[in-house]
Amino acid sequence: MRILVVEDSKRLAQSVQAGLRRLGHAVDVVHEGPRGLSYARLNPYDLVILDILLPGLDGLSVLRELRAAHVYTHVLLLTAKDAVEDRVNGLQTGADDYLVKPFAFEELAARIDALGRRVRGPSTPVLELGDLRIDTSARVVKRGERRLDLTRREYALLRYLASRAGEIVSHVEIEDELYDEDTLPNSNVVASTICTLREKLEADGGSRLIHTRRGLGYELAESP
Repeated sequence: MRILVVEDSKRLAQSVQAGLRRLGHAVDVVHEGPRGLSYARLNPYDLVILDILLPGLDGLSVLRELRAAHVYTHVLLLTAKDAVEDRVNGLQTGADDYLVKPFAFEELAARIDALGRRVRGPSTPVLELGDLRIDTSARVVKRGERRLDLTRREYALLRYLASRAGEIVSHVEIEDELYDEDTLPNSNVVASTICTLREKLEADGGSRLIHTRRGLGYELAESP
């Protein structure tokens, strides 16, 4: 997923960013309310992780302005306030979930996965296409009985294509999904990743699954 973290604690924000990137997410980070509002309005994020106590513009005000501007990106609020009325206020303002500091990263990751299922609709932890099997819980990919050794970026790309199997996915959509502003790809990195991913998928005589649709993008499908 493409995620925006709006958190004034640079140490916490960097920790969350590093953890989420290890899970294959593209993560942008800002530390002030006004910048968070601008980023969230101008970029196609799947999720915004939003602290409530922010300089310049508090998180609830950011959230109100987003909803008033008809930006319905899912929002997970982070706050040190744990009173029931604070949680209710946040949810009534338009948040989709609420996590109280301090929190375990594993809980944050689980909540993000749950919100991701809302973004993409109901899903199964196992994605299959022909003899390709992607266990998203264990992060294991197999082609038949052969386990594939994929890099983090290759896995994220394959999982994204598999979640949209049978659809043509454009180069721009792949960039938006897999890269954040700190890891903007060069002109051929997507094509290069597709190439190495194909080699691993097609090793030992495997049929082609990733097809190039000239001028349009890529499609994961069994048929040519």
